Amino acid sequence: MSDTFEIGRYRFTSRLIVGTGKYPSMDVMQAAHRASGAEMVTVAIRRVNVDDTRGSSLLDFIDRDRVTILPNTAGCFTAKDAVLTAKLARELLGTDLIKLEVIGDEQTLHPDTTETIKAAEELANDGFTVLPYIGDDPVACKHLEEAGCAAIMPLAAPIGSGLGVCNPYSIRVIKERANVPVIVDAGVGTASDAAVAMELGVDALLMNTGIAAARDPVAMAEAMKHAVLAGRKAFLAGRMEKRLYANASSPMRDLISTGGSHHG
Repeated sequence: MSDTFEIGRYRFTSRLIVGTGKYPSMDVMQAAHRASGAEMVTVAIRRVNVDDTRGSSLLDFIDRDRVTILPNTAGCFTAKDAVLTAKLARELLGTDLIKLEVIGDEQTLHPDTTETIKAAEELANDGFTVLPYIGDDPVACKHLEEAGCAAIMPLAAPIGSGLGVCNPYSIRVIKERANVPVIVDAGVGTASDAAVAMELGVDALLMNTGIAAARDPVAMAEAMKHAVLAGRKAFLAGRMEKRLYANASSPMRDLISTGGSHHG
């Protein structure tokens, strides 16, 4: 497919990135990953027990021949902890990719902007391909781009809320001003949310709970795949202009006879 997008030195055809948490079972997670068509899967590195020799790790349930693993720093509340976690991920997985999360509020899970920018700058200078989770703030997004991030990941709504795109205006401004890919992260609850986000022109979506917490995660994963494709195509096609009044699909003037009056 010619409609690809790039993050640093990585290139993808699927514009859907999925997660690994909250699934009812590993088998369901694997099936959902396949149904989504995603080529990148994010993993919370602090939740991977690499010392457990009794059984399989979460990483054993991810087809690394088919997908790229995007480790994340979920659970970190300071730049120092996030940088340490990123370095552990690089050693464990042999990847320079990192989804940077530095949480500032435990209830809303909104990011700490100051600590996120601080960590992003340090990681970018250390050779990481940094994808930071951030609020839908155009100024913060620009600072992260200037810090050397390979993409920016503004939230659509709080993590796990399923509220959809709460502030489309901000997302459009962020995308319009960015010189790196914009990936909407967090808050997508169903297929229509995914389509709306993609119609704003963003490059990709990352979602987890919207799929994992559905009654049928595998079916929802497939729905999200089609929604992302549909939203992307609609954006590229260019929607019609909105109008206050009706505009007939078949203009009436073409239907009225011009052959003269029927009256005597």
